[in-house]
Amino acid sequence: MVGPVRRVNRTGLGAALRELRETSGLEAKAVARSAVMSRSKLSKIENGHTAPSVTDVDCILTALGVSAEVKAEYMAAAREAATEVTAWRLVGRLGYSRKQQQIQALESSMSLLRLFQPSVIPGLLQTPEYVRAIFAGTPLSQEQLERTIGARLTRQRVLYAEGKRFRFLITESVLRWRIVSPLMMVGQLDRLVSLSRLPNVDIGVVPFSARQNDFPGHSFVLKDDRMVTVETEHAELVVTDPRDIALYVDKFDRFSEVAVHGDEMRTLVTGIRDAYLREQETG
Repeated sequence: MVGPVRRVNRTGLGAALRELRETSGLEAKAVARSAVMSRSKLSKIENGHTAPSVTDVDCILTALGVSAEVKAEYMAAAREAATEVTAWRLVGRLGYSRKQQQIQALESSMSLLRLFQPSVIPGLLQTPEYVRAIFAGTPLSQEQLERTIGARLTRQRVLYAEGKRFRFLITESVLRWRIVSPLMMVGQLDRLVSLSRLPNVDIGVVPFSARQNDFPGHSFVLKDDRMVTVETEHAELVVTDPRDIALYVDKFDRFSEVAVHGDEMRTLVTGIRDAYLREQETG
């Protein structure tokens, strides 16, 4: 395991990462591959030509296998800019399938994921048909679409990993939003019920009947207590300031209190599933 090399600040982060890699004895191409980025991007980061995002630094440090102490120091330097914004058009240039791989790398290093979603079924819980419908409206070629779908489905393996916990919160409207046909929604809701029985997975649904004191403005994902990602119409925001993270933790907990879980959640989902099934049979 790589030990500390020197004190680091955000302005010298690229050079410090290069020094850390050289000390580890790992080749740049191997680190880039493990960090899910191109060799040229890693080179630009190490040479100070490209400012690394918090996600970039997290993935590089994970690839290097640094100690917890070193990772904390480098991540603190990366978080000096509390919020980062990446436009979706730039993600499109990188490739949506590569983005899925990058998310997978982050999910593999966290122990608790909390996700709030008021619009669609969360990606880790989606069926293949639902995934296809989500990405069908993007400007992807058929080959890119298949790679992206495959990458998202591969991500779902993390649900079965030991030592990880997942808490999903969705609104009832998500279950009724017709992303796919009624028959495909039957399969999607069946998957939710099935996954909710995993011992490390909790799926809560905020029902229409619950009295609300908050508003579901947008989705967000909490990775442990170190990072929040927020998806807007034009960009993805990465939030790392502990004060801002605390706001999202509080919002998640407030919605969790009024959500239904366990058997009550499964009863709600099954009832909506059965309504789709009756519609399919009589349509």
